[in-house]
Amino acid sequence: MGAHAIGRRIAYWRERRRFTQGDFGALMGKSRRWVQSLESGLRQADPRVSVLEDAARVLRIELSWLLLTDRTDTERVDAAVLGPDPRGASAARRDHEHGRSVLRGAARRRHLRRRVAHGWQSFQASAFGSLGRAVPDLLTDANRAAARHTGDDQLAAYRALSMALCLAEATAIKYGSGDLAHIAGHRAVLAATAAAERLGPDLLGAGPAGLSTLGMLYLKAAMAQATAADRNDIRAAPALLDQADEHADQLGDDGDALFSAFRAANVALYRLATHVQLAEGAEGVTVALSMTPAEVDGLPRERRAHRLADLAHAYTLAGERERAVNTLLDAEREAEQEVRARPRTRQLVQDLSLLGAGPAEARLRALGRRRGLPE
Repeated sequence: MGAHAIGRRIAYWRERRRFTQGDFGALMGKSRRWVQSLESGLRQADPRVSVLEDAARVLRIELSWLLLTDRTDTERVDAAVLGPDPRGASAARRDHEHGRSVLRGAARRRHLRRRVAHGWQSFQASAFGSLGRAVPDLLTDANRAAARHTGDDQLAAYRALSMALCLAEATAIKYGSGDLAHIAGHRAVLAATAAAERLGPDLLGAGPAGLSTLGMLYLKAAMAQATAADRNDIRAAPALLDQADEHADQLGDDGDALFSAFRAANVALYRLATHVQLAEGAEGVTVALSMTPAEVDGLPRERRAHRLADLAHAYTLAGERERAVNTLLDAEREAEQEVRARPRTRQLVQDLSLLGAGPAEARLRALGRRRGLPE
């Protein structure tokens, strides 16, 4: 793809993110004239990869979205990255037979379940630092248990593995694993919507756990749709959120089944996150501020801090940078690691420093120093 086509892609995504050429230039450390030249394809015949990587980071997209020409190319790359299991079914069977005697017994199963529960409790308390060390070992042990057990023991192991995988996904998002999100994005839409349609009748009759699972499938699908590059995909997000709202109304606010925190307030958080992803700052602010104090207080700490971080993003998109800084300070007080450990929130602090925060400049600099960011 030539410089002119890349420039048009950058202009398209800059407008999608509601950045002016001046704002985009500030976030890139460049002038408005530089941005004009880049978007018109006049800067150089073949833009440097380092420049495009910086542009993709600022625009919150994958580098491939600036380089690939169509969805077919994207799917081809996705298949090449994922590929079939190189070990094959015979290797999996050998592992199963070799390890059937390992991890047997009720005590070990209880220990695995406790580790999964502890991991989710740490996540909901915003203790992300410990998860970076614990999740890889937990995934390894849960996979081994699922492969080596049989019958009811294997079913219990698969439940633990399912919860461990969900925990790994949630933790990867906190740590800003863009590559993981890109690989899983399109597949997540298909998998979540297909699962919701196929399992819906059974889940509706399975009590709070079933309703929570079904509702979270719709929320995950909506977020994946909002992240998609295709305009037709993003239009489907509101309908998926509405479907999740219906199940939240059926469930009420009485529980945290499967550590999902699924309830009407969490659906509102996903609406906020969707607006932020689509660069709809004012709409996101409206959703966040419509939540009552009781609804917010009923959420786990991680969800409360996540709301504040996304609200800060929404304020920034809406041009209300002083309020964005004040909201980030609230998020820091609620859960320090939401601001310190989450790359996306740290990046917002840096972006605000480049854009300027008016009367909140001193508070922003102090926040950056506490987070170890360069001045």
